[in-house]
Amino acid sequence: MRERQKLDTSMGAVRALENELHDATGLIEMAEAENDAAMVADAEKAITALAARAEKQRLQSMLSGEADGNDAYLEIHAGAGGTESQDWASMLFRMYTRWAEQHGYKLQLIEESEGEAAGLKSATIRVNGENAYGWLKSEAGVHRLVRISPFDSNARRHTSFSSVTVYPVIDQSINIEIPEKDVRIDVYRASGAGGQHVNKTESAVRITHLPTNIAVACQTERSQHQNRAYCWDMLKAKLYEIELQKKKDETGAFVGEKAEIGWGHQIRSYVLQPYQLVKDLRTGVESRTPSDVLDGDLDPFMAAALAQAVGGKPKEKIEDLE
Repeated sequence: MRERQKLDTSMGAVRALENELHDATGLIEMAEAENDAAMVADAEKAITALAARAEKQRLQSMLSGEADGNDAYLEIHAGAGGTESQDWASMLFRMYTRWAEQHGYKLQLIEESEGEAAGLKSATIRVNGENAYGWLKSEAGVHRLVRISPFDSNARRHTSFSSVTVYPVIDQSINIEIPEKDVRIDVYRASGAGGQHVNKTESAVRITHLPTNIAVACQTERSQHQNRAYCWDMLKAKLYEIELQKKKDETGAFVGEKAEIGWGHQIRSYVLQPYQLVKDLRTGVESRTPSDVLDGDLDPFMAAALAQAVGGKPKEKIEDLE
């Protein structure tokens, strides 16, 4: 039923575009016959708006991967560099939450580890909504920030790195079995501001998959059983995403690389000083308004990555996508 609803929505959107285009072209013919320049201009504006909607539909049609329609887990980890990188991780966390909110996605905090002085060491959120994984998957990789450090009394320029990992939430139609002998389960006291359960009971859970050394953790729920269930879901999702990446590698498709969080591995650079520029090093898409990007304006970057993944040519400048 969900697949049928998705197809009905897509077909309805295409039919609406066709009908509105037919009406606009008919209006232009009528206006030209009556020599009404104002009516022609209004109809041309309508067609321009239709072109933008058609482009959005074209991008939506590219989200045809096996798990593109699923919800997504998004993890952020600060790289080496202490407070600088941890503050950058918190900026990325804000950027993705703003993007999700602007697109009507619901967010659920799964795990959060605060930095010693500021920022975040790591955080995991679940993004719930249609095609959440399809849009976010291209954000996986190392993100680099260049700025005058607010934590440096000498006002020197610093470079910070943080990594982003994205993997799909597994629904009931996908069955993944993990033998219990392949995992190690640890329980510990959750960190946070405190409360009736936080810091007083061992409710936080970490599960490590021994063959791959993948570890997942959850501490947001009061119950250890709920945190354990979330961990199992995340572990299955991560293992499933590894298999998806293997398939994409075999076909040469675009994937977000997982590498060392440092020089030479970044997928995107955010430069705030000495000039203003955000540049994706894979697609060449640029923005000269980093403040907008950090406020969640990520659609041009995602669209270019999506076009590249299916074999199209990404646009070189952000203005071409507006």
